[in-house]
Order: sequence, then C-alpha cells, then structure tokens
Amino acid sequence: MIRTRSLLFRYNSEKEIAFTDLDITSGDQFLLLGESGSGKTTLLHLLGGLLKNQKGTIEVNGTSITNLSEHELDRFRGKHYGFIFQRNHLLAALTVEQNLLMAPYLAGLNQDKARVEEVLEQLGIAEQKKRRIQELSLGQAQRVAIARAVLNKPSVILADEPTSALDDKNCDRVSELLVSVAQQNQATLIIATHDQRLKNRIHNLIQL
Repeated sequence: MIRTRSLLFRYNSEKEIAFTDLDITSGDQFLLLGESGSGKTTLLHLLGGLLKNQKGTIEVNGTSITNLSEHELDRFRGKHYGFIFQRNHLLAALTVEQNLLMAPYLAGLNQDKARVEEVLEQLGIAEQKKRRIQELSLGQAQRVAIARAVLNKPSVILADEPTSALDDKNCDRVSELLVSVAQQNQATLIIATHDQRLKNRIHNLIQL
C-alpha cells in the first residue's frame, strides 16, 4: 500500500511540483503519465525514498518512509522495493549472474541461483548469464536490470521508462513479466512511461 499526503518537491526557490494525494492498495498497477518535466521521475524517486520530500508524507506498507534514517531506509528499500531506472546502474565488469546475486545480498536475503535462472528464462536471456554486462546490447542490459528489480519478489515495483530501449517483442516480454510478478506477489506496480504500447496491458493511469 502507498499513501501520500500534501506531497510537494521543491527543485529550487522558483520551481516546485505539488502532487495529488495517492491511495494505492497492494496489487494495484498504474501507468504514470505526463509530459517531460511534469515530475514523473521525481514522483517515483520520492515514493522510493531516493529523494527526500520537502513537504508532505509518504507511507509504504504501513511505514512512514519519511521518518526512517538512511540506514533504515536502505534496508527497507532492499526488502520491499524493486527499482528499474532509465540508466541500468549495473556493474559492467561483473557477469549477469553476479549482478543479480548482489540484489538479495544487499537486502540481507539468501542468494538463490535457481531464482536467478527462473527470472532470466522469463526474460529470454538465460544464455547470457555468464557474460559481463559490458558485452551485452543495450536491450539485453535493460532486461538484466529488470530481472534484478523483480528478483527479490518486492512488494513495490517502481519503473522509469523500462521499455524505451526495447523492440515490440521484448516490450511484450518485459511488460508481461512485470505484470505477472506483481500479480503473483500482490505487489504494487507503477510505471512512468511515454510508451503507448503499455496501455494495452495496464489500464489504470496517474496523469501528472
């Protein structure tokens, strides 16, 4: 569950964005839409605790994340969130498998190679498991980033343009996996996007 009240972020003394209050229940799936500069990425980062809100409150799964210390927030994110960024933030010198196994390690969870294999199979990149990130195409690396985001079966999945670098076939694969993982774990899924293809699969909209 995600609940926000009076959320406002100030970039500087002249520019600020006030967001509509949100009440999103577990298992809900939304597309976050809006023109460039409307605050889609900012809202995702606020909801994920990656930005400190200047005003207002954010509650996730009954926890007010605005009251957590940095250490508490790191642990909370590791256990409850899956993030997909526009830049994949993978470690280029490590293999696909090594990058994925870092996700449970950093969250204090058990590393499960069978789970890694399962998610890579779903995304059609299991054969890339032993390759380094720097050897992959942009689209393949994006799918690895998505695999990392869903690996721990998070209760909240926040995705920023996850299909922008993908062709139609892999866009379908990725959107199917995100929706499927969210349904299996009753996870809240919010995708910020300009990709009109996603409207065929997710019909709830948050318009900024």
